[in-house]
Amino acid sequence: MAAPAPSFYPNVNYQQEKEKITNFLENFAVEVSDPAQTPSRRKHSRRTPAALQFPYKEQLKTIADRTQSKLEISLDDVAAFEETEELAQNIEHNTKRYVTLFYEVIDTMLPENRTAPNDDSDPLEVILFQRRQHDAAREGTNAPLFPPMLTRRYTVCFKPRDTAKALSVREVKGSAVGRMVTVRGMVTRVSDVKPQAVVIALSCDKCGSEIFQEVTSHNFTPITECPSADCKKNASKGKLYLQTRASKLIKFQEIKVQELTDQVPMGHIPRSMTVHLYDDMTRSVNPGDTVYISGIFLPIPYTGFKALRAGLITDTYLEAHHVRQLKKQYSQMEVTPEINAKIEELAEDQNVYTRLARSIAPEIWGHDDVKKALLLLLVGGATKETKDRMRIRGDLNICLMGDPGVAKSQLLKQISKIAPRGVYTTGRGSSGVGLTASVMKDPVTEEMILEGGALVLADNGIACIDEFDKMDENDRTAIHEVMEQQTISISKAGITTTLNARASILAAANPQYGRYNPKKRVSDNINLPAALLSRFDILFLMLDTPTVADDLRLAQHVAFVHMHLHHPRLDGDFEAVDTSVIRHYIAKARKFDPIVPKEVGDYIVNAYVHLRSRAKEMEDFQYTSARTLLSVIRMATALARLRFADEVDLSDVDEALRLMDVSKASLLDREETQAQDPISVIFELIKTMSKDADGQMQSEIRISKIRDRVIGKGYTEEDLNNCIEAYHDLWMVAANGTKLRWMGVNEEDEENF
Repeated sequence: MAAPAPSFYPNVNYQQEKEKITNFLENFAVEVSDPAQTPSRRKHSRRTPAALQFPYKEQLKTIADRTQSKLEISLDDVAAFEETEELAQNIEHNTKRYVTLFYEVIDTMLPENRTAPNDDSDPLEVILFQRRQHDAAREGTNAPLFPPMLTRRYTVCFKPRDTAKALSVREVKGSAVGRMVTVRGMVTRVSDVKPQAVVIALSCDKCGSEIFQEVTSHNFTPITECPSADCKKNASKGKLYLQTRASKLIKFQEIKVQELTDQVPMGHIPRSMTVHLYDDMTRSVNPGDTVYISGIFLPIPYTGFKALRAGLITDTYLEAHHVRQLKKQYSQMEVTPEINAKIEELAEDQNVYTRLARSIAPEIWGHDDVKKALLLLLVGGATKETKDRMRIRGDLNICLMGDPGVAKSQLLKQISKIAPRGVYTTGRGSSGVGLTASVMKDPVTEEMILEGGALVLADNGIACIDEFDKMDENDRTAIHEVMEQQTISISKAGITTTLNARASILAAANPQYGRYNPKKRVSDNINLPAALLSRFDILFLMLDTPTVADDLRLAQHVAFVHMHLHHPRLDGDFEAVDTSVIRHYIAKARKFDPIVPKEVGDYIVNAYVHLRSRAKEMEDFQYTSARTLLSVIRMATALARLRFADEVDLSDVDEALRLMDVSKASLLDREETQAQDPISVIFELIKTMSKDADGQMQSEIRISKIRDRVIGKGYTEEDLNNCIEAYHDLWMVAANGTKLRWMGVNEEDEENF
């Protein structure tokens, strides 16, 4: 006969551990020197009661009053309370057992709530109150007590230490079973929130007794015969019937967490882990979120036919205790005083538009106008909704098409990192259902469900699609509805629904022949259908034209980055803005909803009519339609948001029109694409600003208005003064230097200029 396996008894006295837990909950204090400041965590010390607060002791009072349902124990507080940190280490190594210990200790510490229930009370509260009254009326009764799980109206969760290392899914081994682990990954699937029973209430049809059966696992067998003393005495064997309202049900949700790209080894595919969320933890994550999830790693046996196939193999899951978002949504960002000061400093800078644009991927040299367009993509225009519920898209769509080696993919990577919800994918590796949604079976309920693709995961974010020209035509048609209506209509396997995909599309593509061939027409080089091109607000053509000066600066910039692993000092002698500050600045800018005044609306109308009259010149590039007019409004609204303005200005419209012209500038000859003299550009700008809505020249214009427009265009006040000096024979400075007056120019002489 084989010898029995040796037993292992850890040298832990759980009665002493309960005493430590009681001491911690009662005596842990935080020092508060100034009520306006954040309390500092510290060990318990003998100080005046006014200088100390007892957070856990106060939370137990609110739990007893039914105003709080979750008690989160920070392991940093537990470690700070003891010099040896033994209790914190024991909790990390045997978390599941210590959850039970904390429940037992808190049950003894909580005062009994004898408040009479009201109309808003939970049905269980009413049943417990009535049962206590019934038991109190029966003297000497031996009625069974309620199970502890039924009377607990709270949950205990552990928050990991700040120094806890976040693991990937494949790094969680068998030695972590029962321990507290922290996993980093992306949420790919989120199930519906369903009720899960923890205590089943049964009633006997013979004696009327109430039986409460506690459920300790995911599967249980309900009791069929009444175990009460009356039924046993009479041998009646009464049947038990389920009482749903008297049972205790908690909220349950199952999610899937997948490894991130940087965690997958070479030649492997990403692994995923099942995570269970309970009560207040449910609905805390959405598909596409990158999260840190801390919890208890536990095994769970297969059931049903899966158990027959699996044999002795068990599945594993993570019982979540704490969830932290890696990149919060714009609406959920917490602004610290330091970041708020930086945002106010940026808002006062007149050159904030150029500064923020150059701070996007500063390691990439040049492409200033492309980076400005990408900054507008991050900010986005204001989404409008008419009175009859018609939704007008506010998100921008941009396509970067150009020769190889112009850093298109790197720009896409940087944008996906800056955006709170950024999904990066490639055209060849993405199918139609991978971008939209696929139909699959829910592993919990065995129902047919929809699992969102890349565009659904990027909802309220940015979807970066690289190698856009290499996508299959059938898969590319799935994007048409997303780019304009921002929805995905699905009709598969009996499921007919519409999913939200309120995402901006940032696509990168190569010309049809690898490099742009100037000897062929534009439509022959761009291998994209016209219906798709019209949905892009801006289509940049980034051509690699050899120029000695530009090639020298590019080579010096790239060599500096490789030698020092950071970008050189930017032109203009200013430092690049940190990514977190950019994200907070954009979050504040997106709170504004600028309106378009009447004079600006008239200016946009005239500009659109002028663009339509020039449509034949660039008909091969991009067809000018009503979508072009909406694109100008979106970009102008995004520029107004950047200035924290409530109205769109004429300078915003001019900059939007300039970006649309610059996007086509690469097609022009080299002589025409050379940078114009700033004095000539400013003169043309002043001449345009001197015209009224009807196109007539005005005799005077305010210099302050010109200065704001010139600085908004990226020029300096010195360039403006040089322009005024260079054309002094055409105008004069009047009204103590506040106005510029044209000399010898009548309204009829407009065509002479």
